[in-house]
Amino acid sequence: MELIGFLLIGLIAGWIATTFMRGSGMGLGGNLVVGVIGAYVGGFLFRLIGFAAVGLIGHLITATVGAMALLYVVRILKKA
Repeated sequence: MELIGFLLIGLIAGWIATTFMRGSGMGLGGNLVVGVIGAYVGGFLFRLIGFAAVGLIGHLITATVGAMALLYVVRILKKA
């Protein structure tokens, strides 16, 4: 059950991140991958500054911030 929740949060976070970053939709699979990887990136970044995600909303915010950071880095690398 935890895996399904993690994947759902990743999917929602990926969709929110692509919407905020003004990118074209990446599709269901792309949003899921960006959200799940973004959850790990966001967790790492938040731990660096001393924040901890609590509850569903906290995990969703962490995953979304991480997904946005991931998309930003990918766009920079694509330009180079």
